[in-house]
Amino acid sequence: MLDRIRKISEEVANFAPKAIEEVEDFRIKYLSKKGLIPALFDDFRNVPAEQKKEVGQRINELKQTALAKLEELKASLQVSNDGKVELDLSRPGDPMNLGARHPLSIVRNEIVNIFTKIGFSVNESQEIEDDAHCFEKMNFPPDHPARDMQDTFFISSDMNVLLRTHTSSGQSREMETMTPPIRSLSPGRVFRNEAISARAHCQFHQIEGLYVDKNVSFADLKQTLDYFAKEFFGEKSQIRMRPSYFPFTEPSAEVDVSCSLCGGKGCNVCKGSGWLEILGCGMVHPNVFKAAGIDPKVYSGFAFGMGIERIAMLRFGVKDLRLFFENDIRFLEQFVAAY
Repeated sequence: MLDRIRKISEEVANFAPKAIEEVEDFRIKYLSKKGLIPALFDDFRNVPAEQKKEVGQRINELKQTALAKLEELKASLQVSNDGKVELDLSRPGDPMNLGARHPLSIVRNEIVNIFTKIGFSVNESQEIEDDAHCFEKMNFPPDHPARDMQDTFFISSDMNVLLRTHTSSGQSREMETMTPPIRSLSPGRVFRNEAISARAHCQFHQIEGLYVDKNVSFADLKQTLDYFAKEFFGEKSQIRMRPSYFPFTEPSAEVDVSCSLCGGKGCNVCKGSGWLEILGCGMVHPNVFKAAGIDPKVYSGFAFGMGIERIAMLRFGVKDLRLFFENDIRFLEQFVAAY
């Protein structure tokens, strides 16, 4: 019975007359005394008792839908002099809700636009990667924790094929196939075997930047990131760099930006420090150059990477990272007006 109701519902929804006579045929076929919908009511007595509530509700909903469809067709269709059916263009239009870009797409596009203004090109890479490009050629030692199953999603039993843990793997491929100077931006989704919480997820998005040329210095890196901070967070934004460690860069640094919410005075978002961590960066390690076939004595370069979710949380004041992945229309509708 439910399959019959479903089939008739689809026929009613998809009905589109080409002639005015077809509207009356629609009424006869579905709503007349011998129509398909009254027949469902006649067969209702044979429905098992445990299904009567659901089936009865579905039949009533179908009848109301068919009646509404019939009235809509009668009101909106008219016959021209040559006998063709035309729409009544004098009728008011139906309201149409406009969608909006996802907040992560908004932030991603803003970041990409900022760096493309200074010569970076976008190169998206594959999400399924091998160990060589994700770890080995990025100077990860064999015993690095990222190579353990508790940190990485491996696809093959030999632990050689995996879901990439960072978009830096795309940069290792770029350096293999491109000739310096290289100035690229690699946005994409990455995966890590982490417990899902308000501040962590097993999937998230990154944007990595890479610049390789002769005589590239740490000062060039700092100037580039200072430009980004002022373009994205505001002209008064400042950055500070703290020494850090990444296998693929040396020296390495964590970058903080002055909190735009409190102006650096300290608030609950920046935990009273006046600073917010936004990305990691450093000068490309010579071993990474060698693995890609680039002479580190001739070329130098810098790389940086940031989490799009982290930046989006700062931009929009979102305190729970999980909201970006739940597709809750109440959350997403908040971004319609501004973007």
